[in-house]
Amino acid sequence: MSREVTVLVDIRAQVGEGALWDEEAQVLYWVDILSSALYVYNPATGENRHYDVGQHVGTVVLRQSGGVMLALADGFAAYDLETGVLTPMADPESHLPGNRFNDGKCDPGGRFWAGTMAYANQSTQGSLYRMDADQSVHKMLGDIGISNGIVWTDDKQTMYYIDSMAYSVRAFDYDNNTGDISNERVAVSVPRAMNVPDGMAIDAEGMLWVAHYGSSCVRRWNPQTGQLLDQIDLPAKQITSCAFGGEALDTLFITSAAQLLDAAALAEQPLAGSLFAVKPGVTGTLTYRFAG
Repeated sequence: MSREVTVLVDIRAQVGEGALWDEEAQVLYWVDILSSALYVYNPATGENRHYDVGQHVGTVVLRQSGGVMLALADGFAAYDLETGVLTPMADPESHLPGNRFNDGKCDPGGRFWAGTMAYANQSTQGSLYRMDADQSVHKMLGDIGISNGIVWTDDKQTMYYIDSMAYSVRAFDYDNNTGDISNERVAVSVPRAMNVPDGMAIDAEGMLWVAHYGSSCVRRWNPQTGQLLDQIDLPAKQITSCAFGGEALDTLFITSAAQLLDAAALAEQPLAGSLFAVKPGVTGTLTYRFAG
């Protein structure tokens, strides 16, 4: 199948990440982690609004009570898009100044999950945290290299999670009533030659779309069999996250990164860091909002 990739925002984002569709406003949220930037892209107008949140920002989620929640270098915070006021809520790693938050999403119960990673020499310094609606924070996993993509199945029974350095997608039994996870197993093993699994989205068929950092593509995986089903090639090497959106949830929005690329690499990849879109031939699911 031939699917045209569209360049929505031609920008040199250092680490574009956190793609998230808002079905009510019909806009896409995304971030540039190392530029401390939150973006809101409007497909109807082409505007890509910029907000400087004041510190490195790993991901963004919507909040039921209004505004958004962010996972920052210094922990969880609320952000008011109207006033630009950032309200810190919890920093579970205040004792680890060499770490920052990275990717994350909300679960079906309205809890905000986000994980951490070290700025340099990543090994097992990271963890995965869950912030509940009452703003209590719970450490769910430790010994994580680079905490990344996280999604839940439509039946609210399974959570999928990526530690990029493990080159796999892990599956967990998920309890929507409590937010507890159990029965960890590997759903997808990624060959090292396919490069680093990064951000992730889930489609209406329960298949996983994984951004592969270093491979110029997003790949579709079957988490039941571990089988590679599909691949979308992109004009940038460092692909970081993806999210379904659009009125029919049939558009896959894809972020990328320009970090660590020298002049020669940037000349070969002039669109590195840009925001892309493609219609992959399947539809996605709605994302969840923070209940707190």
